[in-house]
Amino acid sequence: MKILIIDEMHLSILDMLEKEGFQVTYSPKITRAEIIDQVGAYEGLIIRSKTPMDRELLEKATRLKFIGRAGAGLDQIDLDYLNDRGVKLFHAAKGNRDAVAEHAIGGLLALFNHIPKADQEVRKGIWDREGNRGHELMGKTVGIFGYGNMGSAFAKRLKGFGVQILAYDKYKVDFGTETVHEVMWEKVKAEADVLSIHVPLTPETRDFFTLEELKSFAKPFWLINTARGEVISFETLNQALDQRVLKGAVLDVLENEKFQKFSASQKAEFERLAQRENVIFSPHVAGWTFESYIKINEVLVKQIKKAFRN
Repeated sequence: MKILIIDEMHLSILDMLEKEGFQVTYSPKITRAEIIDQVGAYEGLIIRSKTPMDRELLEKATRLKFIGRAGAGLDQIDLDYLNDRGVKLFHAAKGNRDAVAEHAIGGLLALFNHIPKADQEVRKGIWDREGNRGHELMGKTVGIFGYGNMGSAFAKRLKGFGVQILAYDKYKVDFGTETVHEVMWEKVKAEADVLSIHVPLTPETRDFFTLEELKSFAKPFWLINTARGEVISFETLNQALDQRVLKGAVLDVLENEKFQKFSASQKAEFERLAQRENVIFSPHVAGWTFESYIKINEVLVKQIKKAFRN
């Protein structure tokens, strides 16, 4: 079976696949046009997010038996078409869930304790203790929106902090434990001091967090988004922060992550957002650790091996 890898991967995946008898072509610099031209020769594709796996491309993949997504998000893949064709889809959410969970915790603690602001002030010779007085996580109620691999890993990391954990997932039931309370969305909105988003991007979740939705929370809260930026716009974030609906935000993802392709309104709103001391950014790296880089390979290869070598 021949496999084409079209994105940068930790090179350990080559040995892992070749040891199982697969023929691997590693082409991280390949263009979309070249993929379309060559994909018909391969039974497997391993991807990150270089190009959409849409019908135009997939129709050329006449021998395709599987796609392996080195990550969690599936929003760039035509899932209906894969299902109609009987093409298997593997993804590696388990490979980076620990990284995402730790990043979310780290961002929240940095936000609570003004660490980016305090760091910059001390470097400038400013010793402002009162202006950097922080909040404790202990005693807070943390809501989790989406309880899949990422949400459950985040909950696991919260257990030692003395918080109440409320988790909501529209598509899962009976996942509650002694420390994680499975609740309805209204319960989260009634009690949360912190909300962490862990849902995929779908037509249902895109722009889910409108200003009206945020204002329906019973009290101001801190927001963490390590999932998909398109669930909440720059404009909504600014409005919610201006109106003190949000106390602050940790944002690893943005509604548009290509700065050079911002619309005029996105540019203006992002610049406003970037001036805020109660917002912490990172460049979509929550799941992007040295460890997860290898774990993702292990998870993918295990799935591929199970499907085609047992």
